Amino acid sequence: MKLAILSTAPNAYSTGRLKQAALERGHDVKVLNTLRFAIELSHGDPKLHFRSKMLSAYDAVLPRIGASVTYFGTAVVRQFEQMDVYTPNTANGISNSRDKLRSLQILSRHDIGIPQTAFVRDRKDVLPAIERLGGAPVIIKILEGTQGVGVILADTTKVAEAIIETLQSTKQNVLIQAFVKESKGRDIRAFVVGDRVVAAMRRVAQGDEFRSNVHRGGKAEPITLDSNFEETAIRAAQIMGLRVAGVDMLESSSGPQIMEVNSSPGLEGIEGATQLDVAGAVIDHISNQVAFPELDVRQRLTVSVGYGVADLMIPEGAVLEGKTIQESGLRDKDIVVLNLHRGTSVISNPKGTRVLEAGDKLLCYGKLDSMRSMVPERRRSQRKKVGVLHLPEDPE
Repeated sequence: MKLAILSTAPNAYSTGRLKQAALERGHDVKVLNTLRFAIELSHGDPKLHFRSKMLSAYDAVLPRIGASVTYFGTAVVRQFEQMDVYTPNTANGISNSRDKLRSLQILSRHDIGIPQTAFVRDRKDVLPAIERLGGAPVIIKILEGTQGVGVILADTTKVAEAIIETLQSTKQNVLIQAFVKESKGRDIRAFVVGDRVVAAMRRVAQGDEFRSNVHRGGKAEPITLDSNFEETAIRAAQIMGLRVAGVDMLESSSGPQIMEVNSSPGLEGIEGATQLDVAGAVIDHISNQVAFPELDVRQRLTVSVGYGVADLMIPEGAVLEGKTIQESGLRDKDIVVLNLHRGTSVISNPKGTRVLEAGDKLLCYGKLDSMRSMVPERRRSQRKKVGVLHLPEDPE
């Protein structure tokens, strides 16, 4: 396998370990400075130049995109995707995870724990937002902060107001989050590769510091996750569109709550704490998946005129409840079921004999007119999500 590691820090621990792991496995690997690429766009022939020369062919690319170069870095990754080069983390996945607000918005529509969060712009909306979160103390976060920078604990409402006003006066966008007191000063970092957690550690803050990041002096200890935390970490990474991710979770009384999904997780802290070859697990995953470049399903499937992708919801009492996919008649309407979401489980390419249940959500590809005809007339008192099909109920 010929692998490119995109990084502006070739001497960083993580970059060095990934390169070492690839070399030990007999792969051809090069560390390429993300900022030295030039993107060339022409009819049907996406190209990349590196250091003013045409880039040679690569089998896979592993992005290590720093926060300061997110826009250009994701553009380079996206170009690799257009050239059908495999990447475990897509440009879209990196962008989703890098924006704290966007990532929480995406996670919030899934059955997955997150801290209650508010995002406001007008000063008059700050106090009502804090009250909806249960009052002080609250956590205030700068959207662009990393490694614990720009994360502040406000003990009182007045302090929170003052901090938010100050930050907003400097044109900073901030999030307000409910404080999970039972997890004060500690969190869990799960390192997800593919569909499994390859290593996990608990980070504990030292002294009066409430931030547990290793970069802020936090102490790390290896742990074995229970099934609930493990499944939550894997699902969060997959929802973000990442196959290599560091998932940070709080241990709340109601179960795991996702703080952040990191698309370029550091290796030094977790390898040091667990003594596991995390870099090797990343390289092995890429090697196993290199023949299957990531595809933008909507980009590829909507090329056919009149066809598209949509979610189909099955409410209680729907016509299709209790029927198999084969009996549903969807195929006769030129609709194919790609995925079936049931609770926290995802069933890919479900068989025709699969019986549909109330609450199931089907990811479908098919003729837009057929799917559009299945959307009931909107009721004035009922809001519908755009792009989500709700099957009509059986008549009484």
